[in-house]
Amino acid sequence: MSEKRFSIIMKFPHFTNNETIDLETHPQPGLRKIYEVYDAINRKFKSSYVPERDVSVDESLLLYKGRLGCKQYLPKKRARFGIKFYQLCESSSGYIWNSLIYTGKDMPLWNESPNYKSTTNIVMTLLEDLLDKGYCVTLDNFYTSPELAELLLSHRTDVYGTLRPNRIGVPEEIKKGTLRKGEIVGFQKGKICVMKYMDKKPICILSTVHNTVIVEQDKKRKKTHGKSERIVSKKPQAIIDYNLTMGGVDKADQCLSYYPTVRNQQKKYYLKIFRQILNQSVWNSFVLYKKNGGTMSHLDFRLQLVEELAKIYGESKHSSQNTTSSDRLTGRHFPSRIQPTQKKKAPTKICIVCSQKFNEKGQRVRKESRYQCAQCNVTLCVTPCFEKYHTVENF
Repeated sequence: MSEKRFSIIMKFPHFTNNETIDLETHPQPGLRKIYEVYDAINRKFKSSYVPERDVSVDESLLLYKGRLGCKQYLPKKRARFGIKFYQLCESSSGYIWNSLIYTGKDMPLWNESPNYKSTTNIVMTLLEDLLDKGYCVTLDNFYTSPELAELLLSHRTDVYGTLRPNRIGVPEEIKKGTLRKGEIVGFQKGKICVMKYMDKKPICILSTVHNTVIVEQDKKRKKTHGKSERIVSKKPQAIIDYNLTMGGVDKADQCLSYYPTVRNQQKKYYLKIFRQILNQSVWNSFVLYKKNGGTMSHLDFRLQLVEELAKIYGESKHSSQNTTSSDRLTGRHFPSRIQPTQKKKAPTKICIVCSQKFNEKGQRVRKESRYQCAQCNVTLCVTPCFEKYHTVENF
């Protein structure tokens, strides 16, 4: 496929029939242009793999600066403007198990969503298929709240993460209390533990699996006068585990950023989303490949994927459906004119042999011919390309 043909195809793709869309009954009208494809791939992600016990929930921002009602502005993200994904990933591998695209009020949320806050609804929607199975989810302070912790415990799911002290249900001592560096204060209610630890600044943590135990942690060894000196820091176990399990979404975003498939100047939002979920599919495939004992790197995996796809779909353009390679070399072949069409009386096509050559500038030679081999179903110049194509074995 030429670059020009690929550009034209990618300029006009559609994923749904606009005439059959009913906004009143559509599950997510804000994604009506891409919803069927997005929902199918999302369900495939969930059915292909069962995640480990520790999962994390966080946001991911897809750069988009065009006109869109649900476009978000997040100044702390690198893109700042774009389409926001809520993602649930496996903490250790970064496998994207479930995602939810922000489209405003029409997002398909949890069945009991009217009774709870929006952040609680988002987490429960992403975790809906993992509830009552003993999972443990790590959250940042945007989602964590005592309300969410009690709800997850009722569904046999543990949670821990940083906490904003102004959340409803947090004790006043956590909100207003002052501590010296290294001190910790905590409050327990059933399995829920809310603690505040003073490091360089106060850190509030909510956990259903930790308490206020502080443990020693080795840092990098410092060399002084040629001797290595051991440096030990003390932190609550909850903070150490949070740092280990919170990076699932960030790991996926980092690895996807190395091989971007999304064009920065793309104006159609649904094409942006399509390219992004296509890239996510490749990443999840790579994670499953590594889980099954694969040894290739991420780059080698993508290169191998391109080669395998080229073998499957790249041979149909010039190969004959009626002849094999041996027939091409030993059979009886005769040149014939390309049949005229309604638009052209003497149509021409690109010669397959000439198109394999390159000029001085490194560009492919584009030479057209009016003749073809009807048996091989390829376009060829009469001389010398016709003879070369039917005599050279490794053409």
